[in-house]
Amino acid sequence: MSHVIDLNAYLRRIGYDGSLKSDLATLRAITTAHVAAIPFENLNPLLRLPVSLELADIERKLVHEHRGGYCFEQNGLLLEALRALGYDVSGLIARVLWMKPEDAMVAQTHMLLRVELAGESWLVDVGFGSMALSGALRLQPDITQSTGNEPFRLLHQHGEWRMQAQVKEEWRTLYRFDLQPRPAIDYVVANHYTSTYPESHFLHGLIVARTLSDRRLGLRNREFVVHHTGGESVRRVLEGVDEIKQVMREQFGIRLPAHADLDRKLAELPAAE
Repeated sequence: MSHVIDLNAYLRRIGYDGSLKSDLATLRAITTAHVAAIPFENLNPLLRLPVSLELADIERKLVHEHRGGYCFEQNGLLLEALRALGYDVSGLIARVLWMKPEDAMVAQTHMLLRVELAGESWLVDVGFGSMALSGALRLQPDITQSTGNEPFRLLHQHGEWRMQAQVKEEWRTLYRFDLQPRPAIDYVVANHYTSTYPESHFLHGLIVARTLSDRRLGLRNREFVVHHTGGESVRRVLEGVDEIKQVMREQFGIRLPAHADLDRKLAELPAAE
């Protein structure tokens, strides 16, 4: 028998006690609470531990063990929670273009979700790390849409969509995708690539992120940054393993795994990329 999500445990984990009506207001509130409570983090790939996409394993790690995860775990968990709440939701897959040329040829390595609601289509994505979407975007091109943080927009041309965020007055592409619903096996294959491929950046550096109502928190190796919405960013380099662990616990709410290699991996992190 397949695992059924413990919806009450998930809602407690994200600190949500509002309406459970499957409407737009609840969708936006759930996604905003999710990105604030459950951080993006890649400790499993960094420690060469498997990343399971079985719902029971995702729930154990992200909900009960107070860990975080990356897109397949984050959006996989959200997909099941939204279905339990009565939403019509399906998974999509994207090619990441963040910090890359617009015409870069890259693999499909990112999961996002499409929600059908009252005759309209919406996109949600709680798994894009430093630019996780707080709220939901109407599936409509060429309009600026406000979120709890930066403005977002969608572009559409020749059957392909691009997700963009406005960062310091510049529109920057996060990823490109189509609207074909994806079966679970597509995520299993992509997850295997991102978590085990020798050149995957998830294996070679620490990446942690959390999105709050007025700021985004990021930790890349030893550099901790706070991006204030509409304001300046504050950066500092963490001095050693103890400070890195303290920031992960206190700023990102991560219960660190008891792994023999954790301290060694953190000690090996460079000060900057």
